[in-house]
Amino acid sequence: MAFNPIVDAEKCKGCEECVDVCPTEVFEMKDEKSVPVNAEECLGCESCIEVCEEDAIVVEED
Repeated sequence: MAFNPIVDAEKCKGCEECVDVCPTEVFEMKDEKSVPVNAEECLGCESCIEVCEEDAIVVEED
């Protein structure tokens, strides 16, 4: 099963918590926003969702 992390750039405040917590380095900061640059590495653990205070991240199953 594959997972697709999506960041709502309008909600993202650039705190970098998702970058720090992700065990597979899915996210990177670009223009002060989190971007899922390695989405294919997502394990679906949803750690990023748990730390995002802005509710800017969803992880969809493909």
